[in-house]
Amino acid sequence: MAELSDVYFVDGMRTPFGRAGEKGMYWNTRADDLAVKATIGLMERNAEVPADRIDDVAIAATSQTGDQGLTLGRSVALLAGLPQTVPGFAIDRMCAGAMTSVTTMGASIGVGMYDLALAGGVEHMGRHPLDGSNVDPNPRFVAEQLVSADALNMGITAERLHDRFPHMTKERADRFGMLSQHKVQAAYDAGKFQDDLVSVAIKDASGAWGLASEDEGRRPQTTMEGLAALKTPFRPHGRVTAGTSSPLTDGATMSLLAGGGAVKELGLKPKMKLVSFAFAGVQPEVMGIGPIPATEKALKKAGLSITDIGLFELNEAFAIQVISLLDHFGIDDEDPRVNQWGGAIAVGHPLAATGVRLMIQLAAQFAERPDVRYGLTAMCVGLGQGGSVIWENPNYNGKKK
Repeated sequence: MAELSDVYFVDGMRTPFGRAGEKGMYWNTRADDLAVKATIGLMERNAEVPADRIDDVAIAATSQTGDQGLTLGRSVALLAGLPQTVPGFAIDRMCAGAMTSVTTMGASIGVGMYDLALAGGVEHMGRHPLDGSNVDPNPRFVAEQLVSADALNMGITAERLHDRFPHMTKERADRFGMLSQHKVQAAYDAGKFQDDLVSVAIKDASGAWGLASEDEGRRPQTTMEGLAALKTPFRPHGRVTAGTSSPLTDGATMSLLAGGGAVKELGLKPKMKLVSFAFAGVQPEVMGIGPIPATEKALKKAGLSITDIGLFELNEAFAIQVISLLDHFGIDDEDPRVNQWGGAIAVGHPLAATGVRLMIQLAAQFAERPDVRYGLTAMCVGLGQGGSVIWENPNYNGKKK
């Protein structure tokens, strides 16, 4: 009979993230090939894990069509050279796709059904822009006033947060966006990202080959003066700009999860232990506050308070999303515990892939911070949702820094 098990994040890797569109480095690269590269890189780095022991592969994508369709978990597993005995499936929870891949596989491990699993996500927003994915929202949403007609426009939902919380000013958002750019570049300069990136062979419009080895969309020269001059595309005289928004992005992520028995049997060295997770729904019109109730639920399930969290990796879909969560919990915008290596405003947000990117960064920070016991990865989700996962640091030594 299966027994309950602890769940561990053993490792995670990702492709560099590229700008979406014809000028982006992945314009001539297939979406499924990005996921394949992340999978191969992860399995090669964890060669002590027998590939035929992987119980399942969950890969998320928001636009599941074309080269981003065909049951990604299974197709990518086959393309990555995993044994044909390894099954797989696809997941969609929009921005929290990879996060849901992890929690779904983690829950399966936790109840003793699986020992080892791969979980990740991919989004090629150049090939599959959200406004071109043949999505057909049910007309009842608007006809019955269930959802505002513009609730699917994430920029509008961000503007509404500024409306609802006027003390969260454009200047605060601009500063948060600027610092994200600066922190990401500082992290690159210090070599914080490079070990977890899988280089991808790319081909440009002329047919010349190159190598994608770094995130493409960084703007480390960003200044407050420059941000103040940017247009507000979602509303005349608005407060949300390209400088306080995550750019359209292509990329893939993959993680290796294991139960306690497999960790012991194979001599694995996990980077994080799953403590709790939760998803919550909010008004779609203000979807950016979704991580607040999700975090409250996850904290309650874990028997923790927000003061127990020593490191935060919060998705920067928009600066205002992160600021709203920090404000709710009484945390300063520039608290050093929060996104200390920057976030999606600088590196990009390939929707369904991002959840595991947050986990990869938190795991790397845990390795440097044995004084921190708990960390949080959290993100907002389109159509009014939020997701949060609390992790424990296996390196924790109980000593305050």
